Amino acid sequence: MFIVSLTYRVPLERIDAAIGEHVAFLNRHYDAGHFLASGRKVPRTGGVILADGLDRDALDRVLAEDPFHREGLADYEVIEFSPTMARDDIAKAFGMAG
Repeated sequence: MFIVSLTYRVPLERIDAAIGEHVAFLNRHYDAGHFLASGRKVPRTGGVILADGLDRDALDRVLAEDPFHREGLADYEVIEFSPTMARDDIAKAFGMAG
């Protein structure tokens, strides 16, 4: 599982101009089962994507499709982690409950 942290490099006006294409990108990868959750940072300096079902190379290829990446609008930090504890309903969603 991965936490992808985006940090905007450009003014919000440029982000807003690309947001429609970015949302379409997100939707494609939700539909493909790659993304579990996503949203804006508070304050609005970037965003976060929770990804699973991909290895790091495949995730890098997916992220390269993001218009924010392609147009140089955001920097990306990818953190891989292995969840070992979660609230019961979340654990079931992650396939951790037995």
